[in-house]
Amino acid sequence: MDIETRRIQLQFNQTQKLRLQKAMESLSSNVNFDASVTIADSIPVNFEEGVLKGHGTADLDGEVVSTLCGTVERVNKLVYVRPLSSRYKPEVGDIVIGRVVEVAQKHWRLDINCSKNAYLMISAMNVLDGVQRRRTSGDELNMQCIFAEDDYICAEVRDFTHGDIHLQTRSQKHGKLTSGQLLTVAPYLVKRQKQHFHHLDQYGIDLIIGCNGFIWVGEHVGVRDDMVEDQVNRSEPNVSVPNKSSASLEEQEKNYTPLETRKYICRAANAVRVLSTLGFIITLESIKGVIDLSVSANLDINDMLGSEFCVMVAEKEAERRNSDKGKVLI
Repeated sequence: MDIETRRIQLQFNQTQKLRLQKAMESLSSNVNFDASVTIADSIPVNFEEGVLKGHGTADLDGEVVSTLCGTVERVNKLVYVRPLSSRYKPEVGDIVIGRVVEVAQKHWRLDINCSKNAYLMISAMNVLDGVQRRRTSGDELNMQCIFAEDDYICAEVRDFTHGDIHLQTRSQKHGKLTSGQLLTVAPYLVKRQKQHFHHLDQYGIDLIIGCNGFIWVGEHVGVRDDMVEDQVNRSEPNVSVPNKSSASLEEQEKNYTPLETRKYICRAANAVRVLSTLGFIITLESIKGVIDLSVSANLDINDMLGSEFCVMVAEKEAERRNSDKGKVLI
């Protein structure tokens, strides 16, 4: 991705253009695994023997070069380039975030930024009353009370059946997402990792980096047992669900997100936007680095979306890679 493509809705003066150009050239000269590459970029393999050149790579005069635009990845001796794609290609075990687009019989249909919608069967979600049992007709009647249209859900890709994508929410970390912001980035900017759920304790916020390019930044939730209990209460036919307008002041105060937490949610969300604009791989470390940089520079939240801060982030990353090439690149 070239600089012109990354410069989305930003106006740079001549000095900022030169600084950004210099930073990007420095980053391009230090290509490493997990980094973005374009066609004909060199991929260093440290002169290792037995390196297997996989998809998106070629041998040119004894040097491994990229034949695609994408991100460099490695599995043992195999080196390959994961091509850039505007659509998400799911794999079993991926953590994804989806939007409910339909509540149907025995399942919810979700948009997960893929060419096909995904399905969450009522039999593949957390048991409402915490007991291992078969789903009943009562459970089906209360599906709208569990997840409704336009709700955002964190789930895991379970399998592919006849080309359909099936999800599951078996963990307490999965379920409905509230009190936060949803951000959409290109799926190729999200690298599959062992952990996609993060708690930023110093900021009091949770971060879920979905493999499908949907990223959630919200208020910290200790456990999701309260969500399950709330679903149980709403699924009981004899229990009335209180209306938001009739909720007591104590209940409203309990669900209120503190101002300081909301500020950090917005700051983390802007950090994701800056990284996406620059085309950097989005990880917990890269997001925290951008947040810390904005705090140390004493910038307001809105100023993080300015051209000057984007240049600062690019320069900071170029400086970090030059000073310590052994660390994992963002």
